Amino acid sequence: MHINPYGEYAVKLGIDLLNSPPASAAELGHRCVDAGLVPDWTATEADLVDTMAFLRDWAGVVDADTDHERAEALNALLAQASAYPRLTDHAGDGWHMHYRDPNIELGGVIRALVSVGTALHLTGRGMSRLGRCAATDCDLAFADTSRTGRQRYCGTVCSNRDAVRRHRARAMP
Repeated sequence: MHINPYGEYAVKLGIDLLNSPPASAAELGHRCVDAGLVPDWTATEADLVDTMAFLRDWAGVVDADTDHERAEALNALLAQASAYPRLTDHAGDGWHMHYRDPNIELGGVIRALVSVGTALHLTGRGMSRLGRCAATDCDLAFADTSRTGRQRYCGTVCSNRDAVRRHRARAMP
């Protein structure tokens, strides 16, 4: 059985790239491989430019104020990126689904992977499962993969720091 990479893993790749943009094509390629993409491409400067443009657009999905705005922004990205679903065994490691045309450059792979993964994440877990950290001194994005669906912070560091701040504010006379 091959785990479909379009759900949580794709959204986490998008969050990682959005929060810490790659500085070079080589870094983009390495981070994609680290995230589990099978390298049937060589990352180029054009891929880096395309990915950065996509991330600017995808930030609109993360930052949308309403479910309808989020869906509209994501639908625009899906229209640019995805193709009909197809079975593939391109890496020889098992059959799985792709929602993109074959033989496209890495920038296009990222666009399709993260867009479809975001759609699956939001429709499967809830439309509010993307956001920005609630800590006043942090604006990092996060994908809520928690069981309860109530994540407000990008991670435990910001959550703990904000809790300490609130505690100290209450303790002050």
